[in-house]
Amino acid sequence: MKPVETSCTRLDPIDRAGLEELIKSGKANPNVIKTLKCKTVAEGRFRHANYIRNLPAYIVDEPPTLLGDDTAPNPSEAVLAALGSCLAVGIHANAIAQNIVITKLELELEGDLNITAVWGTGDLSEDKPLGFTDIRVKVILESNADEATQKKLIAHATKYSPVANTILRVVNLEVS
Repeated sequence: MKPVETSCTRLDPIDRAGLEELIKSGKANPNVIKTLKCKTVAEGRFRHANYIRNLPAYIVDEPPTLLGDDTAPNPSEAVLAALGSCLAVGIHANAIAQNIVITKLELELEGDLNITAVWGTGDLSEDKPLGFTDIRVKVILESNADEATQKKLIAHATKYSPVANTILRVVNLEVS
């Protein structure tokens, strides 16, 4: 995994006034639930276009080892990307709220996934876990805060990450 080299002295900050409004709104309306939507369209082989809001299609594919064309991340890699992005957003937002200036923020994620069941067609042993069994995240954070403060910042962002919490707990799933 090759990191992107940056020469900035800090990350572009999040709009502090906007962040404060989000915080205020969340405290004033603690029971609000937002429904997110995605439409997935199969394009052929294992390539899929995912339509979210009015954004360009987010493509998901499989690597050649899983009979795909290797044109985009596979679904499990997309889960890692979602987790990394969610944690990064939380770290950055909380840094802004605490007047911490971040000069570098990178997250390296890896997950252990048994793929021998191959979408329910391969080894279907009842005791075989499906999905990720372990995910490891390494946060590379440089800021004007001391190491203890950085660790608290990362722990706080992890505790309140919607994606991390989705991975950590059972979610009701209905497929019709």
